[in-house]
This record gives sequence, structure tokens and C-alpha cells, in this order.
Amino acid sequence: MALLDWIVIGLFALVLIGIIVWVVSQKNKNSEDYFLGGRDASWIAIGASIFASNIGSEHLIGLAGAGASSGMAMAHWEIQGWMILILGWVFVPFYSRSMVLTMPEFLERRYNRESRTVLSLISLVSYVLTKVAVTVYAGGIVFQQVFGIETMWGIDFFWISAIGLVLITALYTIFGGMKSVLYTSVLQTPILLGGSLIILVLGLKAVGGWDEVMQIAGTTTVNEYGDSMVNLIRDNRDPDFPWLGALIGSAIIGFWYWCTDQFIVQRVLSGKNEKHARRGTIFGAYLKLLPVFLFLIPGMIAFAMNAKGGIMLNGQEYVLPSADAAFPSLVAQLLPAGVKGLVVCGILAALMSSLASLFNSSAMLFTIDFYKRFKPDTEEKKLVRIGQMATVVIVTLGILWIPIMRTIGDVLYEYLQDVQSVLAPGIAAAFLLGITWKRASEKGGYWGLMSGFIIGVTRLGSKVYYENVPNAADNLFKTVFFDTNWLFFCGWMLLVCLLVIVVVSLLTEAPSKEKIQGLVFGTNTPEEKAKTRASWNHWDVIHTVIILGITSAFYIYFW
Repeated sequence: MALLDWIVIGLFALVLIGIIVWVVSQKNKNSEDYFLGGRDASWIAIGASIFASNIGSEHLIGLAGAGASSGMAMAHWEIQGWMILILGWVFVPFYSRSMVLTMPEFLERRYNRESRTVLSLISLVSYVLTKVAVTVYAGGIVFQQVFGIETMWGIDFFWISAIGLVLITALYTIFGGMKSVLYTSVLQTPILLGGSLIILVLGLKAVGGWDEVMQIAGTTTVNEYGDSMVNLIRDNRDPDFPWLGALIGSAIIGFWYWCTDQFIVQRVLSGKNEKHARRGTIFGAYLKLLPVFLFLIPGMIAFAMNAKGGIMLNGQEYVLPSADAAFPSLVAQLLPAGVKGLVVCGILAALMSSLASLFNSSAMLFTIDFYKRFKPDTEEKKLVRIGQMATVVIVTLGILWIPIMRTIGDVLYEYLQDVQSVLAPGIAAAFLLGITWKRASEKGGYWGLMSGFIIGVTRLGSKVYYENVPNAADNLFKTVFFDTNWLFFCGWMLLVCLLVIVVVSLLTEAPSKEKIQGLVFGTNTPEEKAKTRASWNHWDVIHTVIILGITSAFYIYFW
């Protein structure tokens, strides 16, 4: 890192501090102000926040690492970002009409209190064990690679950078709330995009162009059926990414994440109205088309440069230390002074924005879905303080989990998707039937969630057991819960959860018309329909079609 790089980073920090000070000076009048920014966000802020919140170190390390190790295989999960459009066009009207603050609260309105509790618990545990800890862990690895520092003051630099990142982000999230997340995202998103674009362009120039990357990756086979690193659609016998399983699994995870996860939906709930919320999702969908090109393909470029050999960068031959070091190694070895500082600012932006969103969403889930339920008369200012305290607890738990997370760094992105593949089906089934089927009953929704939770925990537990007991005897349980490909398991799990909801609903009392009014298709009043229709025009449709067209073209090109 040259002096110019540090100057650039310093300027970025000053601007960021200025925004945070301004946000903190805007007093949060109540819990809605703190958690949702007063529901006053514009479509630009919503879209930028969706994108910046989604892009974290699992992309900078995990997605780029996936590109360097397996090519286009993991692109399914990124290109499924078009499902943000389903959030905007289908779910936003229901969420807006219900005026809920959290997704568990919506399930309580649609089903019952027990469903709300189950979803809140699943969400909080998953945030701590996957999103918070993984983002912090990967952030430590990124900065250790970029700065090239092993120890400082006798302490592993990984811990200094990881914990420092957490503390700085937690401070502005705790004091600024949702507004700090939204407004800093507007600054961070263009920096992140610009920095990653520079990596892409300079990387392509160094390796010899796009055709050179495709030629090297195209001649590198990834299985015994002739598929190469450039194939998005792979033989259905591929042990890791069979094409049918990849399409089904990525769609289920995508639907859960983009349409029902508090982490993402909270950005949309902060919108001024349905119009801004929907256009925010459309803007976010445009931005979500970029990560494959900004992170996964640079990983493939790093692989091609390493495979080609003899490529000199800043007087030294480029060497790829490991797959997960693809992106930070390009930053460290490819970029000139000043530009490297800008890209580091982009990395900082991604890490802080993702963590800030996590902290804010987790604090909101605890405050609204647990504390306020048991103490409904709590004054608004105290709810904000409880949210701040919950953020501190979430931060602490995430840091304590890091030592365990350090053991899975070589499969970071796949690990995340694997965990989410058993988390998503039950929740997706409950929401999908909840808004599309009037007959879905309270107990049906609850047992759909519970069945997904039980099956998911069993699957994760069996993986831990059988991976540590390699000589375990074969039996039906092992075949179903361990040997089954994780993507196909996700698909079967969704079908089971849907079936549970349908069967239990038909065997129990149907919900009253009053309970599901405005929460299910076919129950909207003429006034509600007119309000939703007035919130979009032909331009919203045109942009939606363009996004779907680009997604289709991507699949055709990398088929």
C-alpha cells in the first residue's frame, strides 16, 4: 500500500464519517424511524441498499473463489437475483398493506403467533452462525491478503482487521439505525461498482482479453462428462452441480432470500410508498446482474492468469495463492497506487454495508418480534435502546463464532448456499401458499415451517456426523439425509413442506375472511387494487422485461 492509497482511504473515511454524523443528528423519533428510516426512502436509496447489503465478503472471497475453482457453476445463485422483481411486483403490495415491520410479524398476521416465533428464531440463529460470522471472517482474510500483514503488535492481523471492521460498523449502525444503512449505501455502491469494474478491465487486459479467458477455462474440464469451467448447465450426473438440481435449488434459495428474508425485505419496507418500493426492487435487480461480472469472472481471470503463467504484474509474476484468495490477490498484485486504495474502499464499502444491514435486521427482529411482544406498552425510545443493545449482543456472538468459521474458508460460498438450502424451503413454502391460497390455515403454516426446521436440522446434523465418521454403515437414513445431492435435497424438501401445509390445512379449520383480508390474492378491496395499479406504469414493465431478457441471454451464452 502506497501513500496515495492511504490518502484515498482517508478521504473515503472522512466522507463516510460526515454522512454518519449527519444521520445521527437526525433524531429517531420512534422505533419505526430507527429500524425503517421513517418509511421515507426513495427508490434509489432502496435499490442501492438492496445491492450493497447483499454484496459482502462472501462475494469478494467466496464468489470470486468459486469462479477460480469451478468456473460458472455458482453463477446460478447470482443470476437468480431477477427474483427481486417478484418481491416488487407480487409481495410489496401485501407487505405495504399489512404495515408490518418484520417478516415474522407478517406470518403472525397470516397464520399465528407460533409461526412468528419459529421464523424469528430461525432468522436470528442463521444471521449469527452464517451471515455475521462469515462476513466478518472473510473480511479478515481479505484485508490480510490486501495489506500483506501477518501480525501487528504481536497479534494476528486477521483478528485486528476483522474485529476492527465489526466495531466500526456496529457503532454507526447502533447510533444511526436504518437511515445510516440507507444513506451510506448510496455512497458505497458506486465505489464498490467502480473498484470492481477496474479489476475486471485490468484483469482482462493482463490475461490477454475475454477470448483468452474463455479458451483457458473452456479447455479445463470439471467432471468426467465433458463439462468445462465455462458451462453453466452441467450434466445431471455431476456430483456437485447437476443442471436440474442447480436450477431448482438456486430458485428456491433465491425466492426465500429475495422475497421473504428480513435482511433484504427490510430495505423495501422503508420505502415511501408502493411505487418507490417496487422501483427500488427494479433498480436493485439491474444492479444484481453485475456480481457475476464483477466478482465471479475476475475469479476466472485469476485462474486463467495463473494457468497461463509468466504474467508479470508490477515487476513480479502473478501467482494465485488459493481459489478463495482470487479477488484480494488481484487487488494486491494488479493495481497501481491510488487505484488500489479506491478498490480497498470498495471492499470496505461492501463489508460495512453488508454487516450494517445484518446488525440492523437482527436488532429489529429481536426488538419487535420478542421484546415488544412480551412488553407491548414499552415506550418508543426504550425500544430503540433495546435494539441498540441487541446489536451489541449480535456483534459479540458473531465474533465468538469466528474461530469455528475459520475452518471452512476453503469452501466459503458453497458452505453458505448449502446451509441456506435447508433453511429456505420451509419458509418459502409458508410464504408462497400464504399469499396464494386462501385455505392455508394457521396450523398448516405453522407445521410447514416446523417440518422445514426439523428436516433442515436433521440434514445439517447428519452432515456433521457422517463427515466425521467416514466408515459409518450405509442405511436408508444416510442415503436420504447425507448422500442425496444438496440441490436435489432442497427441491424435495420444498415439496414435503408444501405437502405438509396442504394436508394440515385441509384437516384443520380454514381462516376467516376477516383474518386474511388483504393478505391473500383474491381478498383485496377495489380501493386496494386501484392503489396498487396506480403505483406502476409502462416504464416499470419495460424495465422488468429488459432485466428478464438479459437474464435469459446470460443463460443462453453460458449454456
